[in-house]
Amino acid sequence: MKNITFTKKMCMVLLVISLPSFLHAFGAGERNNDLIINSIRGSSGVGLIHLFENPPEIDGFNVRVEALATADLVAARFISGEARVGILPPNMAAKIASSGVDIRAAAVIGTGMLSLLTIDPEVRSIADLRGRTVEVAVRGATPDFVFRRILRHHGFDPDRDMNLAYSLTPPEIAQSLIAGRVSTALLPEPFATMALMGRPDIRAVSDIQEEWSRAGGGNVENYPMTLLVVEGAFASANPAAVNEILRAVRTSIDMVIANPNEAGHLVEKHDLGLRADIAAAAIPNSSYVFIPAVQARPSLEELFRVFLENDPVSIGGVLPDDRFYYRGQ
Repeated sequence: MKNITFTKKMCMVLLVISLPSFLHAFGAGERNNDLIINSIRGSSGVGLIHLFENPPEIDGFNVRVEALATADLVAARFISGEARVGILPPNMAAKIASSGVDIRAAAVIGTGMLSLLTIDPEVRSIADLRGRTVEVAVRGATPDFVFRRILRHHGFDPDRDMNLAYSLTPPEIAQSLIAGRVSTALLPEPFATMALMGRPDIRAVSDIQEEWSRAGGGNVENYPMTLLVVEGAFASANPAAVNEILRAVRTSIDMVIANPNEAGHLVEKHDLGLRADIAAAAIPNSSYVFIPAVQARPSLEELFRVFLENDPVSIGGVLPDDRFYYRGQ
């Protein structure tokens, strides 16, 4: 999943959304009885796929799910006041909350799904990475910072003892592994599965999720990657609607896990950017979950600490406070 911090690109997005924001001020846009669940194309949105097919029925609202191209666009809708419900990378949600926008974490719906893959016969463990180049998906995002903590736990200085490269997108990394242009890479799902399906001698090195737990002293088992968030004012005024959305999301995730092939066909049908066979094959490795945010707080805070270690501004400089964690009514 692409997980990013605010950049010049976000500034451009905010300019693009200025008209919807203006309309919103005069009562237009989503501030009527339309309730959009803002999803993201790609693996982040797969857990919600049954809601694309059958949106929840909620009294007083016309509910639909919309898949936006990037997390930037979902973030922009929350910043503009346009969005009520959506999914975001945890660091982006924390950053928005730190800016004064009333956004609440409702549930973690995706956890760690990273794989360290190689075709290099001499790389058998993380200890063998010294002096080598590793392609990493997205600089300054969860994969990058999780990997850096793991490397430091193994005694490496990530900026001196190996070359971490960020020149390729996740699909390009997968294709480059298959073609032999890249020998070792850290990839999220579904791109790790895509690479493994494309070349028989690609193999995983260690288990990144177990490595994360060891690097954190065993305090948490996994790291959140996808967060379901709600606008605070909307959640306070409509607790029954939020509860129904949470129930529907949990049910969709359960159905995705239970029947990957059906989910894969729906992913292709609703144009989430993945072929049905790749989505179906990746689902068992993708760690779709439903964990209420108050229960997931320890794992969220452990992830946020990694961002504070590497780039404090990316989450607003501090851990989110109690208000960030939606408790329902």
